[in-house]
This record gives sequence, C-alpha cells and structure tokens, in this order.
Amino acid sequence: MDWDKLRIFHAVADAGSLTHAGDALHLSQSAISRQVRALEESLDTTLFHRHARGLILTEQGELLFDATSAMAKRLDTAAARIRDSEDEVFGELRVTTTIGFGSLWLAPRLAKLYDKYPDLKVDLMLEEDVLDLPMREADVAIRMKEPSQADLIRKRLMSVHMRLYASPSYLERRGVPQTMDDLRDHRLICQNTSSAQVAANATLVQSLMSHDVTSFLTVNNYFGVLQGVIHDLGIGVLPDYLVHDFPDLKRVLPDVESKEVPVFLAYPEELRQSKRVQAFRDFVQEEIVAHRKKIKALEAA
Repeated sequence: MDWDKLRIFHAVADAGSLTHAGDALHLSQSAISRQVRALEESLDTTLFHRHARGLILTEQGELLFDATSAMAKRLDTAAARIRDSEDEVFGELRVTTTIGFGSLWLAPRLAKLYDKYPDLKVDLMLEEDVLDLPMREADVAIRMKEPSQADLIRKRLMSVHMRLYASPSYLERRGVPQTMDDLRDHRLICQNTSSAQVAANATLVQSLMSHDVTSFLTVNNYFGVLQGVIHDLGIGVLPDYLVHDFPDLKRVLPDVESKEVPVFLAYPEELRQSKRVQAFRDFVQEEIVAHRKKIKALEAA
C-alpha cells in the first residue's frame, strides 16, 4: 500500500474536506482528489461519502483511518524520541558474552544500569559461540579475546586468569594440597577440554590432568563449575573475577594459574553514536574500575 496515498487519505479524513487537506499538505484540491480516488481503486472500496457538507468516512474508511491514526501517533512518538535521544537512553540493546562472564559477573551488576536508565531494555545473550557484530546478530559483545573484524570498535576491559579454588568446608574435610601431585587425592571440577572455551583454560586443565588426577566433574561452563565448588564437590578451575563476589572461596596452589586472558568490549562502527551503546560501555568500564579497587582491597587485607 502506497504510503503517500495513505498520508493524503489521513489528512483528508482528519480535515473532513479536500480543500483543508490540500492547504495542510500544500497540494492542489485536484491532486488530493486523484490520490484518494487511486487509493479507493487499489483497495476496491469506497472510503468517503461525498455530499454538500463535505466528506464523511464510510465504514471501510473508518477502519483505514483508525489504522493510519495509530501509525501517525507511532511516527510522532518516534520523531519525538529521536529528537530527544541526545539526552536519553532507551530502547533495546542486545549484548552477547560467554555464559560464565554473563551469568557470574555481568548479570548481577545490571541493576545499577537499570537504576540509571530505566527505559533501557537489555537482551542478554549468553553463549560460547561468537556472534557476528557487523551482521548485527548483537549490538555489543564482551569477548575473552580481541575481535578480529576490522570494522569494530574495541576496548580492552581487563585481564583474567584461571585459578584453582575450593570451599573452606571441602578443604577442612579433604586437606589443602601443597603441590600439583597432591591433586591426585582430590576431585577436580573443570570445563571439559573439548567444550567451547578460552584456550588458556583448556591448557591449564590439560596440565592439571597430567598429574594423575583420578576424580573429575566436568561441566561445559563456569557457572556449573562454581556450583560444584561452593557445594563442596572438589577443587575448581575458575576465573579470578569471582573472588570479590564469592569471598568465601579459598585459592588453592597460589602459584598455579593460566596465561592471561584479555577481555574486550566491542561494537560495530555504525553504532559509535548510539546512546544505548555508549551508556552500556561507560557502565561496564565503571564497574571494572570498581571491581579492581575491591580486589586490591581484598588482597591488601
């Protein structure tokens, strides 16, 4: 259906006459009449009763006018929001990251973002597969390696190491290992090396397995590993960003850790001016700074 014809129909229905609609649209009465007639022909119906007092909508015309009125209201609202968007943050923001980071670090902090921007709607997509940002499968990504696409804006947020942790009650019951070889007397909780994960974690787990560890619980994400650790099942391989949020965890074999894992925030170049993206980027960076300060305070205590 031709939008120009609908726009002209709406103006005529709203004004009640061809003359007044023509004045509003800066078109001649004959041009208005031709467009309305063409719309009626395309719909194979009569939209107006024409008489000396002007134009009155038919039943079919009233149905169409209801639809165009709703469309006009939505367009007016959108135009107002666009004009105000320089100062507002609203709408949907699709964020993708890993299951572990998203569920254990990001999601618990989102209340602060919503407090600041209550009209923001975050669609948090947690998966190990890397979504294609240039193809707009997501708006923003937090990834455990630097993105390879050239048309992305990227910001390094932090570095992560995989370390060994256990619950106090587990260590009290089973003892604290002093060497890697002592792990043979414990259950190791880790991601399966065949599951999607950062290479540094897989390398560390493979190294641990070489010390004749006989009891395992393998899970395909860090959330599951954490659940096993806090429920006293064994010693888990977990990212160090959990230390602040789970202060009861005890680090085991403090000299053992993975290589550094860089964490990057990335988004398409075309979203550089997006207020939603800017707000989320600033929020994450502020939380990273606060996180670092709290970790330093814990280490100094």
